[in-house]
Amino acid sequence: MNSFDIQQLQSELAAKNPRVILKKALELFDNIAISFSGAEDVVLIDMAVRIRKDIPVFSLDTGRLHPETYRFIEKVRKHYQIDVDVLTPDRQVLDAFVKRKGLFSFYEDGHQECCGIRKVEPLKRKLAHLDAWITGQRRDQSLETRQDLPEVQIDSAFSTEQHRLIKFNPLLNWSSAQVWDYIEAYQVPYNELHQKGFISIGCEPCTRPILPNQHERTGRWWWEAETKKECGLHADNLKPDKQ
Repeated sequence: MNSFDIQQLQSELAAKNPRVILKKALELFDNIAISFSGAEDVVLIDMAVRIRKDIPVFSLDTGRLHPETYRFIEKVRKHYQIDVDVLTPDRQVLDAFVKRKGLFSFYEDGHQECCGIRKVEPLKRKLAHLDAWITGQRRDQSLETRQDLPEVQIDSAFSTEQHRLIKFNPLLNWSSAQVWDYIEAYQVPYNELHQKGFISIGCEPCTRPILPNQHERTGRWWWEAETKKECGLHADNLKPDKQ
């Protein structure tokens, strides 16, 4: 495991270009991977493969994604000629949950339990075998939960006493417009749902298009308060009084 001062690294990478952050992440860690689900993540893949062609990439298949999202995952795999490790929920746990609560319990008691089974548990299994991971989080994606993101951090949600996990957020200072400028300039693949009014895309039952001038996270878990709009993948963004 690489040994370094996290505060010093944060200072070194503060406000740096995403490519600089990515290059440093890949210099420091061999056992690192990119988490892929949305437009930002493919921008990171596009940048990363120019630094390391065999960069590991993984994606979460909750079993509830839009058909367009499954096609998108395959499009990215073929475009970059990379392996995408598709993670799935524990079948027995999921079967018991659906039998007990049905397919749409989250509309009544919140999304946390469903996301915990379909997303967080598979991610936890994956991250247990990594030293670091790279995400496409941006500060402006959530005024409530992502304003304090650093370029690099100890992942408090998934680290243990025996295993310190580092998380890099190279795009945290980019806007949505910058992401889409890059996608257009470099012909980066994107989810066709973006052409139908979807901005932030998750599972089909929990995602809907947004209206002009609405914030992009408005279309996610729209029946819940803004302070709860994290699925657990980035639970360390939630302050204790916001969970």
